[in-house]
Amino acid sequence: MLIRVLAAGLHPRVRSGAAGTHHTSDQTLPLIPGFDGVGRTPEGTRVFFSGLRAPNGSMAEFVAVPASQLVPLPEGVDDVMVAGAMNPAMSAWLALTHRAELKPGECVLILGATGNAGQMAVQLARLLGAGTITAAGRNAHTLAGLPALGADHTAALTAADDTIAARLAETAANADVVVDYLWGHLTEVALAGLSNARTDPATRLRWVHVGAMAGPNITLPGATLRKANIDFRGSGQGSVPPIEMHTAHRELVDRLPTADLTIETLAIPLSEVGTAWATNTPTGTRIVLLP
Repeated sequence: MLIRVLAAGLHPRVRSGAAGTHHTSDQTLPLIPGFDGVGRTPEGTRVFFSGLRAPNGSMAEFVAVPASQLVPLPEGVDDVMVAGAMNPAMSAWLALTHRAELKPGECVLILGATGNAGQMAVQLARLLGAGTITAAGRNAHTLAGLPALGADHTAALTAADDTIAARLAETAANADVVVDYLWGHLTEVALAGLSNARTDPATRLRWVHVGAMAGPNITLPGATLRKANIDFRGSGQGSVPPIEMHTAHRELVDRLPTADLTIETLAIPLSEVGTAWATNTPTGTRIVLLP
C-alpha cells in the first residue's frame, strides 16, 4: 500500500542501516534510509509502520508498505511523538514482554538506561508493574533524572570496575530480568557482580541482549554459567518472528494514549536532511523528519 509519510524518525537503526553496518544489511546501494514512521493511507487512516527493508525507506514523501505491517493509530497521539518514540519504546517493549516475559513484581536491571531506549525501558518496566527497577548508565546528568521516570535505584557505569560491580550487586543482585543495551566490557563487569551476589544462584535470571553500545563482543567464563542460572537471549530482527513483532507493535500502540511516555523530539523538514543527519542532539532527544 502506498503510504504518504507524515513523520519519520532518525534513530541509530536508521543510521546503521544506511551505513550498511546493521546485521540485516546486504550493503546494496542505492537505498532510501528510514526504518519506520507515521503515515496516512489512501483512505485517510493514520498508521504507524515499521520493518521496512532496503531499498524502501521512510525518508520520502511516499513509501510502499506491506498492508500487514500497518498499525492504525488511536486518536490523540501526536505524529512527531510516535515517530520519535516508537523505535526506542519498541525495543524496550519487545525485550520486556516478548523476550523476558516480565511479570508484575519482578525486579529489573537496565544496562544503558541513559540512552533513548534505556529511558523507555525504565518507563515501560514501571508501566508493566516491575517490583524494583535499577537503572545503570554512563550519562550522569540523565541518570540523575531517571528516578522521576520510575527507577528505584541508579548505578553510574563510569567508575572503576570493582565499584560498578559492587553497586550492581547492592541494588540488583536478585534481579529477575536484565535488559542490556551495552554489551562489551560493561556487561562482563555486570555479569560478574550479579552472578557472585545472588541470594539463590539457581533462581533464573533472564538476560536480554538488545544493543551493543559499549562493544560488540564479551568474554564469558564457563564458570559463570555453572554457578548461576542465567538465560541469555537476544531481542531484535531475526530473533523475533515477523508476526510476533507486528503483534508487539499493536500492543504498544494500544498503550500510547495512556502510557504517558516521556521523550524529547526535534522536528526538522525532510528538505534539510543533510543538516539533520549531522546534528548532534542531547541524550534522550530524537530527530524526526517531516516531508
